[in-house]
Amino acid sequence: MFIQTESTPNPRTLKFLPGRDVLGQGSREYAGAEAAESSPLAMELFAIDGVERVYLGSDFLTITKSESIEWPHLKPHVLAAIMDHFTSGRPVLGDASAPVDETDEADIVYEGEAADIVKELKEIIDARVRPAVARDGGDITFHSWDHEQGVVRLNMRGSCAGCPSSTITLKQGIENMLRHYVPEVNRVEQVV
Repeated sequence: MFIQTESTPNPRTLKFLPGRDVLGQGSREYAGAEAAESSPLAMELFAIDGVERVYLGSDFLTITKSESIEWPHLKPHVLAAIMDHFTSGRPVLGDASAPVDETDEADIVYEGEAADIVKELKEIIDARVRPAVARDGGDITFHSWDHEQGVVRLNMRGSCAGCPSSTITLKQGIENMLRHYVPEVNRVEQVV
């Protein structure tokens, strides 16, 4: 088994491509070992000293490390854990029937013009933003729309979470694009 690695815009995060499906569809993000109980793979990765965050994508995973360790020391352990997991045949998720997280969308019902705007925002994010961000090992999903203020709130996951350049990406890239296509947008914010 050959596992490729790619750097991401976030220097604390590396993208790992095992050459096979990780989740196939959807994604999961774990911000700590306590949250990773549903994934044997994530649990194995959190057992490695220095792993802070694990993001599982369709055919890749990203690992975010702590500041106290450098990639040359951590990367071989992560590669070994990924290889051992996939060659053992163990499942990536413990409960394969559990739904895979696609968004962390707010439970808001939109009606009328707001519903039309939300639909358009989601289409633009899914078609233009998410594919570009996935190439860097991350994901950005729609969270909510404040119609009165013209504010779009987005979730940033994977290599995007905590990335030093994510603010620039959010403001200069995504905000400008959404404002171009949806004039009602005044601002884009990250959900923390």
